[in-house]
Amino acid sequence: MTYETTVADVHEVTPDVKQFRLVADDHTFEFRPGQHTTVHFEEDGEEVVRPYTATNRPGTDELTLAIRRYDDGTASVWMHERERGDTVDVGDVEGELYVRDFDSDVAFVATGTGITPMAAMLDAYAEEGTGTAHLFVGEKTQEDLIYRETFTRLAASNENVEVTYTLSDEEWDGPTGHVQDHVVDELDTLDDTDFYVCGVPEMVVDTTELLKDEGVDDERIYTEGWEDDEVVDEAEEAEN
Repeated sequence: MTYETTVADVHEVTPDVKQFRLVADDHTFEFRPGQHTTVHFEEDGEEVVRPYTATNRPGTDELTLAIRRYDDGTASVWMHERERGDTVDVGDVEGELYVRDFDSDVAFVATGTGITPMAAMLDAYAEEGTGTAHLFVGEKTQEDLIYRETFTRLAASNENVEVTYTLSDEEWDGPTGHVQDHVVDELDTLDDTDFYVCGVPEMVVDTTELLKDEGVDDERIYTEGWEDDEVVDEAEEAEN
């Protein structure tokens, strides 16, 4: 099922990421923080459907989506052309990323716009969680960091929230390289911690394998679940 929404606001988060506030007419979106909706539109006579995570809290007539524009993308380019007052059709909010246990310690690991479900889950955990939450964010440069000020404020106002940023293409005072390489060292313990991972498929697969090698049980690692197939497909394309 789809719902017609109206673009109420457009905000530039980074040079290539825009945040869209979509408001539905006579519909309340109920979901778990971290789950995603789908944007539906037609291009060249064919329907295009793409998933984007809602970063706002549930129970309202609004969805807030942060979308990075890719020059060779279809949906991201189309969305970045939307302006205030335009209509956008969206689907139900669903998906596999949401906090399973607010009494367990949690670690969120994200790259790129994979940060969007983590933003929603971290906000919910800061309010409802009884353990500790550690957010690991991987980006190319400081300019690319999405919601950095929001996360910094959240950590400063909640003793149970920590944030670690890792940059791959910029020298700075913080960690550099791949974000997954810092997870084990930064955490005091991996025991009884639930891990939520989202972002570039290679990072998701690498992080999952790293955690398993460290003895983390499969049942404590949560992803959307499609990343393995994506990595395989990219490898096959490279070989051909």
